[in-house]
Amino acid sequence: MLHQYNTVKGYGENEINIERSRFITYVNRVETEEEAQEFIATIKKKHHDANHNCSAYMIGEQNLIQKANDDGEPSGTAGVPMLEVLKKRDLKDTVVVVTRYFGGIKLGAGGLIRAYGRATSEGLNVTGIVERRLMRIMKTKIDYTWLGKVENEVRSSHYQLKDIHYLDAVEVEVYVEEASKDQFVDWMTELTNGQGEISEGDSEYLEYLLNV
Repeated sequence: MLHQYNTVKGYGENEINIERSRFITYVNRVETEEEAQEFIATIKKKHHDANHNCSAYMIGEQNLIQKANDDGEPSGTAGVPMLEVLKKRDLKDTVVVVTRYFGGIKLGAGGLIRAYGRATSEGLNVTGIVERRLMRIMKTKIDYTWLGKVENEVRSSHYQLKDIHYLDAVEVEVYVEEASKDQFVDWMTELTNGQGEISEGDSEYLEYLLNV
């Protein structure tokens, strides 16, 4: 699993007009090529009367699945520039469909490349980009007498509190980056005077919205 990667926040859509043509961008997060194809098919069905429903997607930790489709536009003027935007931003597990309703003015190859690139870029901006960081859930069991101090210190630290379980002893769960596990253990051990029972839990991705 990757320690960190960027992708889209989720579903989004945006529309721009260039030389009377409507360019409607649809964006979504997908985990498999099948999901990407299903999303593209859904948009094509929705806009069956459009001149073109061009698409691009990039999937997988190493971006091994990359596809672009011009859907009737001149070769290399739609799907490829859309895919190039995804590659430039290094967005994994992302599918984009740009629907075009022709407005009567031909844009030429260069104009189409710029238009589909712009439609994709602006659609991504509207949807939102997130950084996903792989975190380890660190668990600390303590006596109830330590709860107030530990909770306050965790909340005021750079660590992120996940949950508190009130059992026979209190179990505090904290998100910690993999590279910081040893540092966290030392910090928590000192904080609890060695009274905390510290263990590792599962890994989980946290998402942080990026400014674009």
